[in-house]
Amino acid sequence: MTAVAPQPDQPGLSHLVVVQLPGPSSAWNDTLAREVCSQLELGDIILFPTSPVDIPPADRDLLLGRKQTSSAYHKNIAYRPSEYRLTGLDASEQAEAAELRRILRDYSQASVEFLSRFLLPYAGKWKLDYASFRPVEEQGRPARLHARNDLLHFDSFPTRPTNGARILRFFTNINPAQNRVWLTSQTFESFGPQFARKTGRLDSFRSPFLRGLSTVARTLRLPGSHRPPYDELMHRCHNAMKEDAAFQQTTPKSRWEFPPNSSWMVCTDCVSHAVLSGQYALEQTFLVPQSALVEAQRSPLAILENLAGTRLTL
Repeated sequence: MTAVAPQPDQPGLSHLVVVQLPGPSSAWNDTLAREVCSQLELGDIILFPTSPVDIPPADRDLLLGRKQTSSAYHKNIAYRPSEYRLTGLDASEQAEAAELRRILRDYSQASVEFLSRFLLPYAGKWKLDYASFRPVEEQGRPARLHARNDLLHFDSFPTRPTNGARILRFFTNINPAQNRVWLTSQTFESFGPQFARKTGRLDSFRSPFLRGLSTVARTLRLPGSHRPPYDELMHRCHNAMKEDAAFQQTTPKSRWEFPPNSSWMVCTDCVSHAVLSGQYALEQTFLVPQSALVEAQRSPLAILENLAGTRLTL
């Protein structure tokens, strides 16, 4: 079923787990599915050397042939399944919107169909988040510090709080010739608490007075008050990692290359990752609730709540 790539001898690093699908979906049982879910939740990368999600050649050609008139400004084009609409296009690209929306809808639906069979413990329990097309070459792409993909980070969505749900992302490299290259370092379980302490916010979450002020702010719907403490802390960790030049330089790293027509999936809230190079990738994000997890006690939420000594969700 799986083969694990050789790893550096450092504790807490993500492993690459190569999955060869067993054939008919009936051969994929709950025991195997739970094993893969556990590997994901603990910070491993699941790689399918040949993508299980088919992309028709005409759709692939259209995506690869896009003229990147605004590529310097949009790192990806996002599709919102619940609204059937795109973001990330400027006025000059609206003529392509209908076809791009259809392609991303089809990719989203195919990803959901596959993972509903492959990750049985999660099926029907996740919240379907955005799908995206990433047409821009990552190497050398200009971005402000906190938006840089080439710096190690844990994912956190500042405008779409997860309230403790895990961030599971499924990627496909549609580039016909170029690998997509990542770095990973230690998992959230290994050094997430270190950055959580650096934020200086743990004491405020323990304070009954400050928690009361937060409740009043949410009641009054003040700006920013909708973000749960968990998401506030994760976003601060995300930023602190990117701001720490010494950490970026010296932390142990593993390098991964995802070849053309491969797919891989990662819980990016616990895998510290950076994208060094690659152009043309598709991606679908799932938000997996705590109630569906196989290793809930080792999730970032459980780790941070244990550290803070209080509940961090709303």
